[in-house]
Amino acid sequence: MRHLRSGKQLSRTASHRKALLRNLVTELFRRERIETTAAKAKEARSLAERLITFAKRGDVHARRQVDRYVMSPEVTRKLFSTIAPWYEDRNGGYTRIIRTRARLGDAAEMAYLELVKSEEQMAEEQKARRDAAEAKAKKKEEKAKRKK
Repeated sequence: MRHLRSGKQLSRTASHRKALLRNLVTELFRRERIETTAAKAKEARSLAERLITFAKRGDVHARRQVDRYVMSPEVTRKLFSTIAPWYEDRNGGYTRIIRTRARLGDAAEMAYLELVKSEEQMAEEQKARRDAAEAKAKKKEEKAKRKK
């Protein structure tokens, strides 16, 4: 019996499961949104929220605990300097799971696991994307003019 055993096994050994979840959480912090199966997303969510809570604390011990789990030093820096300040006034609920589709092949339920952002952050990102698209279009027009 599995009394008081938290977490799903995900059909993996303990070491494989730990490595999988460490990689998922690291990539979530690096990219701010990842696509995975719904079961893996649910497991990674609790770990990611716990690490964000450590980052909000911001002391040396919290940084060492996060470093112990996150696979990359630059992701740890990003977590403490960029991501943690987003959630200063928020107590939990830093991530969301959006179910998307059934995967071809095994029909596994896929989902996005993403960091929740405020409306201002979303507007800034959309503006940055729009500016990048405009710059790309302008560059393409200049290239076409030079060819003629």
